[in-house]
Amino acid sequence: MADVNRGNRPLSPHLNIYRPQLNSMTSILVRISGNALLVGAIVIVWWLLAAATGADYFAVVDGLITSWFGDLVMLGSLWALWYHTLGGIRHLIWDQGYGLDTDTADKMGWGMIIGSVVFTFLTVIAI
Repeated sequence: MADVNRGNRPLSPHLNIYRPQLNSMTSILVRISGNALLVGAIVIVWWLLAAATGADYFAVVDGLITSWFGDLVMLGSLWALWYHTLGGIRHLIWDQGYGLDTDTADKMGWGMIIGSVVFTFLTVIAI
């Protein structure tokens, strides 16, 4: 093996000098929202299984889901659904080769953030 002097090699940029970009943050948040959707789906399946199990158990689970904490979890799941959907649409647009320049990608990132909040608000009002 070659004698490599590792002491004189430059270090890769680290987190203390890296400035996160909007595209990287929205991409990471799409992955997080996808996992949050899985948790929301498990809660809904738990609610359905409780309904099939019996009235007493269903009353406990339904009481938890309809509490302020359950409403907060469902609201977060609704937002995650809209955000993840808009992220998927953005990726479909990128797959066609459009919107890959920095300015358009930033506008699409802000569109995902603002659009998910607006769509969540509109859905809550419609229900």
